[in-house]
Amino acid sequence: MDSDSYTLLLKDCIHRKSLIQGRLLHGRIIKYGYNRGTFLANHILEMYAMCRSLMDARQLFDKMPDRDEHTWNRMIAGYTQCRRLEDARQMLDEMPQRSEVSWNTLIAGYSRYGDAEEALETFCQMQRSGIMPNQYSFASVLSACSRLAHEQEGKQIHAGVIRRGFEANVFVGSSLVDLYGKCAKIDDARRVFDGMRDRDEGMWSAMIAGHARHGHSEEALKLFLDMLRSGMNSSQFSFTSILSVCANLRDLECGRSLHGYIVRTGLDTNVFVGNSLVDMYGKCVSMEDAHKVFDEMSKHDEVSWNAMIGAYAQNGDGVEALKWFCQMEGGDIKPDDFTLASVLSACASLAAVQHGKHIHSNIVKTGYGFDVYVSSALIDMYAKCGSIEDARHVFDEMPKQDVVSWSAMIGGYAQNGCAKEALKLFELLLGTNVKPNHVTFVGILSACSHAGLVDVGFHNFYSMIQDHCITPQADHYGCMIDLLGRAGRLDEATDLINNMPFKPNAVIWGVLLGACRIHGNFEVGQVAAEHLLKLEPDNSSTYVLLSNIYAAAGKWDDAAKVRKLMKSRGIRKVPGYSWIEVKNKVHVFVADDNSHPQTAEIYMTLERLTEQIKEVGYVPDTNFVLHNLEEEHKEHILSYHSEKLAIAFGIINTSPRIPIRIVKNLRVCGDCHNAIKFISEVSEREIILRDVSRFHHFRNGLCSCGNYW
Repeated sequence: MDSDSYTLLLKDCIHRKSLIQGRLLHGRIIKYGYNRGTFLANHILEMYAMCRSLMDARQLFDKMPDRDEHTWNRMIAGYTQCRRLEDARQMLDEMPQRSEVSWNTLIAGYSRYGDAEEALETFCQMQRSGIMPNQYSFASVLSACSRLAHEQEGKQIHAGVIRRGFEANVFVGSSLVDLYGKCAKIDDARRVFDGMRDRDEGMWSAMIAGHARHGHSEEALKLFLDMLRSGMNSSQFSFTSILSVCANLRDLECGRSLHGYIVRTGLDTNVFVGNSLVDMYGKCVSMEDAHKVFDEMSKHDEVSWNAMIGAYAQNGDGVEALKWFCQMEGGDIKPDDFTLASVLSACASLAAVQHGKHIHSNIVKTGYGFDVYVSSALIDMYAKCGSIEDARHVFDEMPKQDVVSWSAMIGGYAQNGCAKEALKLFELLLGTNVKPNHVTFVGILSACSHAGLVDVGFHNFYSMIQDHCITPQADHYGCMIDLLGRAGRLDEATDLINNMPFKPNAVIWGVLLGACRIHGNFEVGQVAAEHLLKLEPDNSSTYVLLSNIYAAAGKWDDAAKVRKLMKSRGIRKVPGYSWIEVKNKVHVFVADDNSHPQTAEIYMTLERLTEQIKEVGYVPDTNFVLHNLEEEHKEHILSYHSEKLAIAFGIINTSPRIPIRIVKNLRVCGDCHNAIKFISEVSEREIILRDVSRFHHFRNGLCSCGNYW
């Protein structure tokens, strides 16, 4: 074999992301003495970089006696692809002579992977160094402006585009249309669009997306039809663009109509169009249609699999998402960063920490451990599984943390009731160059809410506005109302709602109604429920909460009226269920469940535990049975709630050294919370329960929430 043959084989390794085969080829190249030339060494380095083995790439780079411009550029591209932008920047700074390609690679990396401010700064530095931007530089930096919605900077760069004579370039024109569309300057986008002599599908797509993004769905569809009438052949680009409009609008009817048209054009066999169809059906929660399209596709790539896995994960079906991921692993397609983030989200929803750890080990082996996006998903997964120490370990091991990873870690502490740690980490964040965003403050305000830190919460709320220039959104107000509501300051919570700068949504009223349930305030609860029933008349939780408030106050007739209204409207109560992962399998339980193969053993264990905890002071709190029944019957109902069954199953089937991790889809009732504290004491087990509100870490008869939840 000669060097040309080795080059082709190395390119094939890059295409297939086959690091093992690439290493074998590298060994043969060394063995037969072909490793002395820069040309072949550059291809080996590119193989390592594109297969995300940056350690191998860097070792080869350091050993190369001769390096040319391509050597440096491939190293920069490798660091950029793995989102190690600080290393890419250092490589550029050490480069003896920089070219347009070097600068453009770094600018594109900053723009693509979220550090848009740095992309703008690097663009300016390139010009100060004497290298003038070309069409690729302009397209990338305009994309950065789009991400930031920086209209003024975008207009200045637009002026530079005109001065340099690139205004007729299709790529630059598409980036300008995209920029103005994202800045809600549809008229400016239209002027650029109308002024272009040549338009490609990318430009049409940007124009369509600009209208769709700002709610002009009819205009977006009209543009699509105009594109067809203009004589431009329908292509994969135009169809993927308009299908994304349907997906983002969750417009299933429109998507199905387009699907029919696509079939008539014969492009339904195109893998890109097929992927967009799968994505559209998934986002429209029509998984049967998504499944059918996937099965009919003649070829699948990582995007096809990602669309299915991501759809199941986003639609709350973590079990199916994991099944599809296992199928993907069994084939030739290798998971990418999006796949890993989606499947980690599925693990998080199930609290399937063992699955998550298995995926984590694969992430380390495949080189994605340095990927900021994947690392942030790992932090979120561990935090939502109640394994906050593992989350912090991932955070600390990251070469560089961005605002997403900081926010994920702070939010993880908040969910797990670690307010002190969340606030301490926030102080560390303020000492870095990373600026907190609105998500960061949701985590901080949530941490204060779960810990009852009312004054600290208000301090950070006002600091967010005054010091960080972040306008509070609905989720920030939701945290503040939750903070006041948990503290029993319902009148202040109501005043805050009435003085919000926008109309409160269903989430806001739902938070207030939940607080009224905790504190038994049926007057304020009734007001909150009235607003909720107008906003979401089909939401069963509103009826249930209001009925429970009346029942807790002994107003049985009013409670019955609410249940009757619910029944007359055909609305069913969402059943409560709990699940636990044991030996990589998720087991689901409902109250009084008799469906599990180990039912007899579970009930026997639970009855034994109940006797033991009664001996050490547990008394069933029948106030949490909101039905007008005999006390004995109420006690029986409390005994077999879903979380208690799941805990009994966990005690039977797991080692005493392993924490029992339970997830419940509703809020844990006060009696179960009290009982689980006693169970943790008599069984000498750590029990981690995640309900819809927060985490509860039970150990030695105590709960991390301090009975404040």
